Amino acid sequence: MSRRNAPHGRTGRPPVTSRAQILDAARRLIDRDGWEKLSIRRLAAELGIGTMTLYHHVRDKEDLLLLLITEYADQVPRPDLPGDPRDRIIATATLIHDALAAWPWAAEVLTADGFVGRLGESVWMVEAIVAGAIDHGCTPEQAVHLFRHIWYYTVGEILVRAHSARQPADAGRGPLFSGLDESRMPRLVAIGDLWRTLSAQDTYAQGLRALVDGLLAQAVPDTTSQAASARQGE
Repeated sequence: MSRRNAPHGRTGRPPVTSRAQILDAARRLIDRDGWEKLSIRRLAAELGIGTMTLYHHVRDKEDLLLLLITEYADQVPRPDLPGDPRDRIIATATLIHDALAAWPWAAEVLTADGFVGRLGESVWMVEAIVAGAIDHGCTPEQAVHLFRHIWYYTVGEILVRAHSARQPADAGRGPLFSGLDESRMPRLVAIGDLWRTLSAQDTYAQGLRALVDGLLAQAVPDTTSQAASARQGE
């Protein structure tokens, strides 16, 4: 996805009217400086056009980020998902994880409340998880809660790893837990620097299966609502 080597915009270039060119320039800026520093003014300078010209194509930074993420999500292939609801949930959550792991800044943007709901048809992965939960026997409320827990777990795992990867190479190399009182925290002191090795292991798939199985086991169908619906149908 990186376009670090793409040529930068220069003043005097022909006016840009292509959405592809605009999004490509925005990706270059994000790759170089991070999404937080992306702005309409900086993007216009990158393209070599006036700020007002760019406003004919995007309303604001939020609209630009939405376009970027939607385009990226639309490129994620739709595989044949398992027929079993539980396996379908896990397969779709893994797909979300892998897509966001390749573009971790998007995971950070999507944590904004309500942003996921603005992705249009790109939310088909959300639909797959919610539908899988309902097909398993969850109520709509339980299905939404299941997705939310999976989403928090997935995004949290991605962001922690992404932020850790940006730390200086010599950060955190000192002895771990060495300053703790062993009489009060014997387990942590005993684990010591092994903590770093264990926490660096990729256990997302294992944790996802445990999370989904636990949530599905707790999701008891709302028999009261089902009975009321059955009475109405008589």
